Amino acid sequence: MPDEAWIQRFDRHLASERRLAELTRRGYLLDLHALTEFMRREGVADWSRLTTHHIRRFVGAGRRAGLASRTLSRRLSAIRTFYGYLIREGAAAANPAADVRPPKGERRLPKTLDPDEMAALLDGNDHGDPILVRDNALFELIYSSGLRLAESVALNLSDVDRHEGVVRVLGKGAKERVVPVGGKALGRLAEWLSLRGRIASSEEQALFVGRGGKRLSPRAVQQRLRQLAERRGVGRRVNPHALRHSFATHLLESSGELRAVQELLGHADVSTTQVYTHLDFQHLAHVYDKAHPRARRKGGDRGGTSE
Repeated sequence: MPDEAWIQRFDRHLASERRLAELTRRGYLLDLHALTEFMRREGVADWSRLTTHHIRRFVGAGRRAGLASRTLSRRLSAIRTFYGYLIREGAAAANPAADVRPPKGERRLPKTLDPDEMAALLDGNDHGDPILVRDNALFELIYSSGLRLAESVALNLSDVDRHEGVVRVLGKGAKERVVPVGGKALGRLAEWLSLRGRIASSEEQALFVGRGGKRLSPRAVQQRLRQLAERRGVGRRVNPHALRHSFATHLLESSGELRAVQELLGHADVSTTQVYTHLDFQHLAHVYDKAHPRARRKGGDRGGTSE
């Protein structure tokens, strides 16, 4: 068996030097313990003797056991990080996971709300209660401008230009983009800003704050949206990502401008945005099935004909 004391040292390194959350560290430990069990079965007794071939076999075994591609990606990430530490400490000379990629999984289409569901979610009247007014402004802005959850809670007062109708967003990779804000979102923001001073501390620069007057947390946003969807009769669970996905889908359906949607979402590669073209096709296929007099097949099959 490889020396598991290195895993414990690695965990202390993650806690003290990298200051990773306990949940993240726990995931790393589980992945590395799975690796040690594999090494025991393979007869590999030392960390320095693990090879790229072994890592590929480890990933393959996980795939055969039914592990998802995302789980295998996480395992590889844990191994790469662990070996980076071992190399630094002189316990290994190379990283055997450096060039190993996880198998590709099925690409899941994002969940979206249709325009009627969005209207039910966002059109409620909660005038006067600062927290409810804040929620309306926040979720209207996410949908209006296609913001990520992290981007929305990171916004400061200075990031919104209501006169120009734009918001400045710091996205992934510290890349800044400026995106339009719709009229309804601007109206909601104006209402929120007229009440924000009741709960925000004077030095707080965050656009959206919680009851304590400090910047709103991502978890609080998720909980508030879930509660709002239940209160307004949206018949399913809703998360902030669904608002961003709905923004992209509705915009693409109306405009067909894939590159423009890419820019608005802040995607570095248009291939990331292309997932929404699949959603658009689903919409078109639904319309076709409803409207074309000879579209439907027996049993509802839309498959091709055999020849």
